[in-house]
Amino acid sequence: MTLSMIGLLFVAGFLSGAVNAIAGGGTFLTFGALTLAGIPPISANATSSIVQFPGYVTSTLAYKDELLKRWRSAVALTLVSALGGLAGALILLALSNPSFRALVPWLLAAATAIFAAGPLLKPKATAERSASSLSSLAGQGVTAIYGGFFGAGMGIMMLAVLGLTTGGSYHHLNALKNLLATVIAAVAIIVFVSGGVVAWPQAIVMIPAVAAGGYAGVWAARRVPQTIMRMIVVAVGAALTVYYFVTG
Repeated sequence: MTLSMIGLLFVAGFLSGAVNAIAGGGTFLTFGALTLAGIPPISANATSSIVQFPGYVTSTLAYKDELLKRWRSAVALTLVSALGGLAGALILLALSNPSFRALVPWLLAAATAIFAAGPLLKPKATAERSASSLSSLAGQGVTAIYGGFFGAGMGIMMLAVLGLTTGGSYHHLNALKNLLATVIAAVAIIVFVSGGVVAWPQAIVMIPAVAAGGYAGVWAARRVPQTIMRMIVVAVGAALTVYYFVTG
């Protein structure tokens, strides 16, 4: 890697961590930077999952009290998430880079649309229902497969599905979402590492940058309106979508 490419990856990782702390959507930045670095699409997707993982863990730990109160309701969803994440990651590795490359612009377009619609999809507080109902498990299973396969926009999608199928307060739903996202990412990462598709030199540059950006994002969150950050992320997602369609 050249010094300029190392700088690009570090800046993208830092901004990704900050954006995730404020509004979410950091995957667009890490995936885009890895693509510009010449990493094949499947490897870029897998490496982006590695880079984002520490953020999932810390977000889950921040909600540990909420999760401990309702851990029984999370057991079935956790198992479904692990199986779905495994299935999604295996499907990804079963594809060739050209096959996945053909899907990328469509996946990016869908993820950008989901992210743009995030405020409309934010669940409202409702009475908590069984988290082991068929609708809840089925909805989470589909979300987990998507998360293991690609992942961009997964958090917003999961919040919307959990809000519709399990209900509860926003913090309860967000705590569940963080836990399940961690499980999905962890299983997918094991598959990606075993499959030898992770670009480790690039990941090593980006992981500390994402961590630093997440810390800085807490400071920025008090000063930068979420709407502005959401618009930036949507613009990046749209630009990546156009890039992949045009260069396809």
